[in-house]
Formats: sequence, structure tokens, C-alpha cells
Amino acid sequence: MLLKGKIPVKYILNKIKFEILFISLYTTAIWFAVKELNLHHTSIPLGVPAILGTVISLLLAFRSNQAYDRWWEARIIWGAIVNDSRTFTRQIQCFVEPDYENDLKKAFQQRMVNRQIAWTYSLGQSLRGLNPTDGLERLISRKELHYVSSHDNVPNALINLHGKDIKNMLEEGWINEFQQVELDHTLTRFCDSMGKCERIKNTVFPVTYSFYLHIALYFFLLLLPFGVIEYIGIIEIPLVTILATFFLLIEKMAVHLQDPFENKPTDTPMSSIARTIERNLKQMMQTEQDMPAQVKAKGYYLL
Repeated sequence: MLLKGKIPVKYILNKIKFEILFISLYTTAIWFAVKELNLHHTSIPLGVPAILGTVISLLLAFRSNQAYDRWWEARIIWGAIVNDSRTFTRQIQCFVEPDYENDLKKAFQQRMVNRQIAWTYSLGQSLRGLNPTDGLERLISRKELHYVSSHDNVPNALINLHGKDIKNMLEEGWINEFQQVELDHTLTRFCDSMGKCERIKNTVFPVTYSFYLHIALYFFLLLLPFGVIEYIGIIEIPLVTILATFFLLIEKMAVHLQDPFENKPTDTPMSSIARTIERNLKQMMQTEQDMPAQVKAKGYYLL
């Protein structure tokens, strides 16, 4: 996630450097052809690119809004994961009262909470296309790690282990049926959040819409030099380049926001959120001796 701090100009321009170079060279060639080769008949009325630019501006605004909606939905989902993780831990603490003469229940609570922390990390890594079991060995047992590693969907396997343990709690008499139902509802919300993230990840933004808009944008930028050269002369080169920069940056912004799980600076900050969840849950469980440090921003963004 990009932060409020100053974003390096290098990062911004690096996204469109080749396009800007092409537009600059193209505009320079048009100016040279018109002025030096006396090809004044190649100019077109300024109204043509002006109308096309207006239409493209509306389309870019619509696409940017749709892309931001996808990014914001992803952030809302991860906000729900934070809330439900805290709720799950509170339920485990309140429903399963530890027997201080026997550490079995306390160890059970800790195992469930650690597995929930592992789920948040695993889900984020899975959505980014990384190894979903990386780093889980510090949170779950070797047996559980072997079990989840055999599944295509590791986060779903972790939720399944939650369900099995809740069933065992009911059979052991540690919780009643009402408490079991409440815990199962919380697991259902975890599955819903996971499924929503997977839907965003696996649903491609309409390719035809992106392609047609991209073609129309370049057609507009190719026509623009012919429309302004008679009015401003050589100044058309920096002017067209600056206009192209703004249009191309808006398009690139939409492209990055529409995919919030691609391990890029514009991502939903899943690693930071997972670390926050770990800190919160460990404080609730009063196991602060192995408290992880908060994720630090990498300059101008936070993952």
C-alpha cells in the first residue's frame, strides 16, 4: 500500500518511461515533418482530439473508480479478518476455561490461536503467489505442517483443522452446543473472507474493456500533435509529452489498483495486517515474550 509520504518520482515515471520516450520522439518527428519539410496539410482541427480526449477522460475515470472499488473491497475484507480473528481468540478464551491444575486446556487454547495467526500469514502469501507454508513452522506443529502441505489450498486446510478441534472440544465437554455453533459461525466468516479474496484474485478485469481503452488512448495521443502544432509550434513537444504522462499514469494507476494481491507496492498491506493480528492475539493470550516487531514501511509503501 502506498503511504502518504513522498512517492519517488523515479517510481512514478518508471511505470511509463518507454511510453513517454515513444511519445516524445513521435511528437518531435511530427514537428520536424511539419516545419522543416513544410507539410502543413497534415494538421487536423483541434476539435477532433479534444472530443476524443473528453471521451477517454470519462472512460478512464470510470475504470479508475472500478479498480479502486476492487482494491477497497480487498481492504474491507482484511479489516473483517482482523475483527474476526480477535473474536475467535476471545471465544476460545471465554468458552474453554483453563484448568490450572492441568495445562491441557491452556495448551489447546494456545494451539488454536497460533494456528489462526498462521492462517492469516498463509492466506496473504497464497494470494500473492508465494509459498503459503513459508514461516508456519514457528506457529504450528510439524504434524499439522505436513498435513496442510499436502493440500492445494493451505489456508483452507488450516480452517479445516480448526473445525476438527472444535468438534473434539464438544465431544470432550469443554464447550456446549451453543458455543460450538458460535465458533462454527466464526469459522464460516473466515471462509467467506477467504473466498472473497480468491474471487478478486481470480476474476480478471474485463480484457476487452482494457484493450479498447488502451487503443483509444494511444490513438488520441497520436492525433494530438497534429491538432496543436499550428497553434503553439515547437512547444507542442513538451506539452504533448506532459499530457501523455498524465493520461498514461491514470491508466497505470487503474491497472495496479485492479489487482490488489500481486506483491506490488500498491497491494493491500496483508503482511502488515497479519503482523498486527499476531501482536493483538498474543497480547490477548499474554504470550508477549515472543512478540514480533511491527512491519516497517519500505520507504514509501507497506506490504
